[in-house]
Amino acid sequence: MDSAIKSAYIVLFSMILWMGALIVFLAANDIPAFTAYLGFARGESGNLISWLCALIIAALYIKSASKNTDIRRYLFKLDFLKAAAIVAAVCAGIVEEMVFRKWIMDYLHGKNFSIYLQIVLSGLAFGLAHLLWGLRNYKAGINAALSTTILGTALACVYVIGDRSLAPCIAAHFIITAMIEPGLVISAARDRLGFWSEKSE
Repeated sequence: MDSAIKSAYIVLFSMILWMGALIVFLAANDIPAFTAYLGFARGESGNLISWLCALIIAALYIKSASKNTDIRRYLFKLDFLKAAAIVAAVCAGIVEEMVFRKWIMDYLHGKNFSIYLQIVLSGLAFGLAHLLWGLRNYKAGINAALSTTILGTALACVYVIGDRSLAPCIAAHFIITAMIEPGLVISAARDRLGFWSEKSE
C-alpha cells in the first residue's frame, strides 16, 4: 500500500472518529428528535425543488472535481477505501451541514440578518474551513476554499429553498464526499492539487 493511500485512510478514519463521536453525543439522548432536527422526519424534509437543486449541485460539483486524475480514478472504484469514504461522508454530511447551514444560518436569522447575508456568510465560513487543504500546498488551499465557498453558498440556497430543512443539504454533501473524497485525499497526499486545476508532473 503506497503512502498516499495510507494517508487517505488516516484522513477518512479521523473524520469518522471525531465527527462520529459528535453525532453520537448529540443524538444520544433522543435519536428521533435528532433525526427530525436534521430534517429526516415526515413534513420536515424540505420540498421537491430543494431536493432537485441539491442533486443538481452534487452532480455539477462531482463533474467539476472529476477533472482531477485521482478523483476520476476512484470515483466509482469499490474497495475498502470507498467503504471508509461512505462512512466518513455520512459523518461529514451531518456535522458540516449542521454547523455551516443550521447553526450559522439560524443564528444569523435570529439576529435579524438578511437572507442574503445568511447565505453569503454560510458559504464563506464553509470555504474558510476548507483552507486546511492548503497545509501542504497553499494553491490547493486556495482552490479548496474557493470551490467550497461556491458549494457552501449553493447549499445555503438549498437550505433556504427547502424551508430550512437540512435533509437535502446533507444528502448532497454525502453524495459529493462519498464520490470524490478517496481520490481527493490521495491527490492531496501526492501533492497534485493545484490552483483550480491538477498540478502537472
